[in-house]
Amino acid sequence: MMPSSDGPNSPILAKGALYYDYASAANPIYAKIISPVPYRAFSPDFFESGPTRIQPLDLSEELGCPSPATSPALCANFIRISNGSIQTSAEATSQLFFVYRGTGRTEACGYSIFWKQGDFIVLPAHGQALHHSDGEAGLYWVHDAPLLRYLGATPSVERFPPTFYRHELAQAKLDQIAHDPAKAGANRVSVLLANELFPNTRTVTHTLWAMFGLLPKDKVQFPHRHESVALDFVIDCKPGCYTMIGTEIGDDGMIKNGRREDWKPGASFVTPPGYWHSHHNESGEDAHVLPIQDAGLHTFLRTLEITFSHPDHDRGSYISQRP
Repeated sequence: MMPSSDGPNSPILAKGALYYDYASAANPIYAKIISPVPYRAFSPDFFESGPTRIQPLDLSEELGCPSPATSPALCANFIRISNGSIQTSAEATSQLFFVYRGTGRTEACGYSIFWKQGDFIVLPAHGQALHHSDGEAGLYWVHDAPLLRYLGATPSVERFPPTFYRHELAQAKLDQIAHDPAKAGANRVSVLLANELFPNTRTVTHTLWAMFGLLPKDKVQFPHRHESVALDFVIDCKPGCYTMIGTEIGDDGMIKNGRREDWKPGASFVTPPGYWHSHHNESGEDAHVLPIQDAGLHTFLRTLEITFSHPDHDRGSYISQRP
């Protein structure tokens, strides 16, 4: 027989119970209970000089979460190696390292991984790593430890093996797309890194999404938005490349009252979820960018909601990923 609901429960069971009116709790950002993801840019000057070290791109104070964190689910870091070694470790399910400059090797998960500029290394849970370079090297490191801290979880299962993505293969695929008449005119000319173990999301890990993107010279990639946070890293560019970010679309389908972020090689900037953003190249030379997002998780949850605006459409017309 089930016990009566009027039975003598311990008072401690009810100690944390609260009851809110729907209107006061359903939208905590609007009610200023929780802070929105802030827009922020990080200078590439870190890579230019100084000793071997790590710089977390930390927005945890603004986010109101444990440090370090760049978004509620992800932490991005700059790593500089100056003729030496450095160890990285994160209680994360997924870690991605992009080689911004230099050559070296990484000892991780029982492997020696030799890398050069433009390569990618992706590590699973239990991903302690030792990185070494005999010269000057710079790495961009993103992992999902903030998500696990929020969940109160520790990584126990390796969902994928360590995976290495060679720059020349990614570049060859990007060149193929850029020279394909059926694809070269798309709003995004890019390569999505993926792992064979995640055929449904087609993402680099089960939580992370990574894009090796081309911003062709004299082109505009028109506004789009999505519900994942984008941590954008500028791989290479010349002056005249920039991103516009904002919350409104004007009559011409472009961002209204937006913020302009000028690109510099090695810089990183945060695009908050739901914000419109467009990329512009007025430099006369091609540029490349690496957005990393928690969109592997969002794709699995069916919450990514990528939406594009097009200037040749009527005001307010959008193309969504939803059927």
